[in-house]
Amino acid sequence: MNDKIENTQSQMRKGILEMCILSILEKGDAYPTEIIEELKDAKLIVVEGTLYPLLNRLKDAGYLNYQWKESTQGPPRKYYKITPEGKKLLKELKENWEDIVKSVNKIIKK
Repeated sequence: MNDKIENTQSQMRKGILEMCILSILEKGDAYPTEIIEELKDAKLIVVEGTLYPLLNRLKDAGYLNYQWKESTQGPPRKYYKITPEGKKLLKELKENWEDIVKSVNKIIKK
């Protein structure tokens, strides 16, 4: 794969990460390693250095909160949870995503 395609794919993935993270958390609380694993399973490879600033930004904006939970395998873990404001944002992001997909498909299928 050439550099231009890799760069474009990277930019597209970054643009949808918030929606994907909120979607993961809409299904239930999760700690960062679980979020990364689900993103990897979906072929949206994310490293901790990308995820943590995004989680903090979403938390600071009021879309997420977190709580510490005891772990059977080591120290307590920080579990993130979507807030009601986060659910509203996710709904809007999903609607916008559907509009974008329809528009792009209309163009590329002509």
